[in-house]
Amino acid sequence: MKELLLPLLLLTTCTLGAQAQRRVYLREEFEDGDGWKKRWVESKHRPDYGKFQLTAGKFYGDKEKDKGLQTSEDAKFYALSTRFKPFSNENETLVVQFSVKHEQGIDCGGGYVKLFPDTLNQEDMHSESEYYIMFGPDICGFGNNKVQVILRHQGKYHENNKTIKCRISKDTHLYTLIIRPNATYEVKIDNQQVAAGGLEDDWDFLPPRKIKDPYARKPRKWDERLQIEDPEDKKPEDWEDFEYIPDPDAEKPDDWNEAMDGEWEGRLIPNLNYKGQWKPRIIDNPNYQGEWIHPEIDNPKYKPDPTICHYYNIGVLGLDLWQVKSGSIFDNFLLTTDEEFAEEVGNKTWGIRKDVEKQWREVYEEMEKRKQEEEAKKKKAKEEEREDDIWGIEEEGSEKDSAEEAGTDRQMKEDDAARAFLGGNEEVGVDQKDEL
Repeated sequence: MKELLLPLLLLTTCTLGAQAQRRVYLREEFEDGDGWKKRWVESKHRPDYGKFQLTAGKFYGDKEKDKGLQTSEDAKFYALSTRFKPFSNENETLVVQFSVKHEQGIDCGGGYVKLFPDTLNQEDMHSESEYYIMFGPDICGFGNNKVQVILRHQGKYHENNKTIKCRISKDTHLYTLIIRPNATYEVKIDNQQVAAGGLEDDWDFLPPRKIKDPYARKPRKWDERLQIEDPEDKKPEDWEDFEYIPDPDAEKPDDWNEAMDGEWEGRLIPNLNYKGQWKPRIIDNPNYQGEWIHPEIDNPKYKPDPTICHYYNIGVLGLDLWQVKSGSIFDNFLLTTDEEFAEEVGNKTWGIRKDVEKQWREVYEEMEKRKQEEEAKKKKAKEEEREDDIWGIEEEGSEKDSAEEAGTDRQMKEDDAARAFLGGNEEVGVDQKDEL
């Protein structure tokens, strides 16, 4: 009996120990309606900041559970933040995670978050406020889209040297940043790794470990030529390399006066034996020594810094953005020390909604396309009717008009059926999500 209980006891102890080590500093999923307004503070630094609204948007997996903060005004700056109990990530893993949906088809604007020190005055937060981490998608024009990972070190901001492309679509995407105590990091999109490495390697926090030896010089006789002209190759004696030659049949005119006309030169004709410009053949260089590599030495200015990305009073998460076209929805904010827990949360939020949301989007876009086509037809019909009125042409073919009206009625019924399907799909989406 004791042999059976001992493994169970050890498993229970390990599970409790893992739970005790996990720390969740912030988890915001906006499940209490307008309760978010008590937890989030709008900056008053400038009077014309754009407003956020709580909504699931035009397409979603669950109308209530998928609600998030949406930018609602075009060409505006936004400044909104939430506070939590201050913490330090020294000797601990830091995971920053959130989801964002650019359902408006964003063309220029930010979709990132910032982590601020606890000393931040939330009502005065602005673009110049000191922050520790900026992370998330940043889009400006076609092809200029990337995931920003800007980290503060010794009073300076450093961008990651790697270019990480963000996902450009109208669907919700999950963004995750992991900073570990061993000075490594990882960036994930939709719970899939897109970048990873060392903090020292991918940011210019410190001077390089190695530098070129300032006293080293390439030897003068160092031969880097991979191939050379064959010194033994000689031009054949009968090689004709003149493209034009004097015409042998040309004769100097009898009345040519060299004193007045200069020295006489016969006309040139193409050389029938011309073989082109002769060049010696190319051979491998027997003295090739390879490309000379400048020797490196330890950089005397380099000093390791074990405190890179150690922040001691993280206390505020903020949305400090500019957007030309509004409509982005932010949701599922998470700050924790547990990578596996963050992945699990992502799968239970973004992971469950993504497929149903995509189906809804496709139906919605199809309905919008049909609506635009119908409006274009009506506009064209009105223009044609106006032209007929101008020229005084009587309308003919009442039977045709009746057929068109019947077709219009049928189209309206089809639209009603599509809307009914869309409404019914909401219930289906919710049921599927609850089952998952």
